[in-house]
Amino acid sequence: MDVGYLALFVSAFIASTLIPVSSEAVLGYMAASDGANIGALVAIATLGNTLGAVVNWLLGRFCLRWRDRKWFPVKPKAMARASDWFQRYGAASMLLAWAPIIGDPLTFIAGALRMNFWLFVVLAAVGKAARYAVVAGVVSAAL
Repeated sequence: MDVGYLALFVSAFIASTLIPVSSEAVLGYMAASDGANIGALVAIATLGNTLGAVVNWLLGRFCLRWRDRKWFPVKPKAMARASDWFQRYGAASMLLAWAPIIGDPLTFIAGALRMNFWLFVVLAAVGKAARYAVVAGVVSAAL
């Protein structure tokens, strides 16, 4: 596997956890390269970002009992905001799992509220793929 594709996958995975990393910058850089395979780039970024969201779902599903601990990754205010959003818009809110600030807590809350896992994966992946397709498309069009 090309090191660039691996770097894209890793940056996309980390970016969808609670660690602030910009996978869009990596995708944009790679999409601007001569001969870039935009479809492969979008697919790899989507896969990595969706798998990172699955980690958040699992944390929400199985680690909520530690939410009062200082080290817990989702702060109460972010949890309340994401929970309100999820309660208001339901499963469709997972289409916004890519969104800054609220996206990662949303994926965590989906697990905590025991959203159907496979529905979660499909909706999160669709939203993330759309975002990466837009980023890659904008970069490609600008060249």
